[in-house]
Amino acid sequence: MITAETREERLGALDELIGLMAPSVQVDGGDLRLVSADPETGVVEVELVGACSSCAISSVTLQEGVSRLLKERLDWVTEVVGSVDESLSEEESMLLGRGGYVPQYRY
Repeated sequence: MITAETREERLGALDELIGLMAPSVQVDGGDLRLVSADPETGVVEVELVGACSSCAISSVTLQEGVSRLLKERLDWVTEVVGSVDESLSEEESMLLGRGGYVPQYRY
C-alpha cells in the first residue's frame, strides 16, 4: 500500500505528463484524455478523442507514443490501457482534423 503523499505525487506527475503530451494530439484535431489511474497497481487508462477516431495511426499513437512515454517517464506505470472514442461519425471526426503531417522547413 502506498501513502497518500506518494499517491498525490504520482497522480500529479501523471497529469503533468499527459498535459505535455496532449498538444501533440490536439494539433491534428484530437485530444488525449486520462480516463483513470491507479497509482498503486500502476494501471493507467487513456482515451484518444476527436479527430483520432478517423485517424489511421491512432493505435500506433497509443502504443508507441502514449504508452511508451508513460512507462519510460513514470517508473510506477506498469500498464497503459488505451482506447479511441468512436462516438463521432467518420465525417465529423475527419472535419476536426487538419490532415496529414506537413513538415516544417527551417532555414
